[in-house]
Amino acid sequence: MEARLQARTYEERVKALAGRADSLDRAARAEREHARVPRGARHGCATRQPSPGPSPPVGGSCSPTSRSPSYAPTRSAPWPSAPRRRGSGSWWPSAPGGRELKEELDKLRDSVHRGEVLGAEKRLRIEQLEAKALEELGVEPAGLVAEYGPDQPVPPSPPADGEELPQDPEHPRNKPVPFVRGEQEKRLKSAERAYQQLGKVNPLALEEFAALEERHKFLSEQLEDLKKTRADLLQVVKEVDERVEQVFTEAYRDTAREFEGVFSRLFPGGEGRLVLTDPGNMLATGVDVEARPPGKKVKRLSLLSGGERSLTAVALLVSIFKARPSPFYVMDEVEAALDDTNLQRLIRIMQELQEASQLIVITHQKRTMEVADALYGVSMQGDGVSKVISQRLR
Repeated sequence: MEARLQARTYEERVKALAGRADSLDRAARAEREHARVPRGARHGCATRQPSPGPSPPVGGSCSPTSRSPSYAPTRSAPWPSAPRRRGSGSWWPSAPGGRELKEELDKLRDSVHRGEVLGAEKRLRIEQLEAKALEELGVEPAGLVAEYGPDQPVPPSPPADGEELPQDPEHPRNKPVPFVRGEQEKRLKSAERAYQQLGKVNPLALEEFAALEERHKFLSEQLEDLKKTRADLLQVVKEVDERVEQVFTEAYRDTAREFEGVFSRLFPGGEGRLVLTDPGNMLATGVDVEARPPGKKVKRLSLLSGGERSLTAVALLVSIFKARPSPFYVMDEVEAALDDTNLQRLIRIMQELQEASQLIVITHQKRTMEVADALYGVSMQGDGVSKVISQRLR
């Protein structure tokens, strides 16, 4: 459009210069014709006073010397001087007002030329707007002016950010207003700024939107599946926690009950029990062992002797065996630190466990071996090779 506008401007300038050249050429030709005419023919001879003398011969020259002495040219109409040669090739009269007239003529020509250029620019702008209206809006110029011309009222402006429109439809804010060019130009600039903030139009927006919509649908389905799976897992975890809490609570109660009985048998006259560290949270609570052998007031295991701590651990182990019986029990030198009295008490408890389960005891105590049904030993001969021997006692 800018190139077309410049081309149209140059065409108008060429036309104006051509017209000016023609006018100057005509003026030059007129000046040349004027220069060829004799001075007498151009201006004529002055009228003589009538006299009784003979008339001058016909065809005589009419020069100032041949005129009568009574003839004198008037001061109001002096003889024009010969035309002067200008540098432009034109002939201009040397009259006092010729230069001013030429300058005024040039000004008028320049004004006309500027008017023609502005007119061409306006016409080109109108053509551009008409083409834009047809291309973008599909509306003819006549219909566009009839529907949106300055004689039509302007709809109310949309609310600004944070503005609330009155609910009354008769409120002036909700009614159309007359067209005022200054106000509408401000609205146009504001709309153009908002339009520029939107950025360029993406021709692939529909395809991208369809792809993103499909991906959003897929991710939404996956998210729903994950939410459902998470809910199922949480339900399973809840059920497992409830089951673990129930099993642990029952096992603790049974073990605590058995521990009190076993401890009193291993420590006659003593007192032992199991205590929860956090009774309100059975899934995270710990278990403390309180043991008070006969004749002592301490309950902490760290203050007991090695044999007492070992016997207390055996009591806890046997309590678990009795609370939750198992087909097999394996003990590795659990009576190594016990004296004869405490060892005899532990052997009696082992004999009770033999009635329902099978015990495998690794020991060096002869009294423990005496109550066993079978013995299995490992010995090394002189050649350094280990040998397993067995002996059934019952």
